Amino acid sequence: MHSPSYLIIKTLINAIYIYNILIFARIIMSWIIRDPYNPLYRFLHSITEPVLGPLRRVIPSSTLDFSPLVAYLLLRILAGILQSIL
Repeated sequence: MHSPSYLIIKTLINAIYIYNILIFARIIMSWIIRDPYNPLYRFLHSITEPVLGPLRRVIPSSTLDFSPLVAYLLLRILAGILQSIL
């Protein structure tokens, strides 16, 4: 049987992977659906914007939005650190 801390860390790692999938889905949706009133688009935007918004303010602006890529990489690093704790 695993300790409670193991289960908490494993849950956090899984949540990070799910969040990365949501970020990827938002990228794909931004190419397909441009309607800001679409319920799926609004859901993905509301879930991912708390991470992407602050990154967008820190990353120098250009014609491409690199905040999803930076968020993905930072979250993968965090997941790796958590994995090393196990």
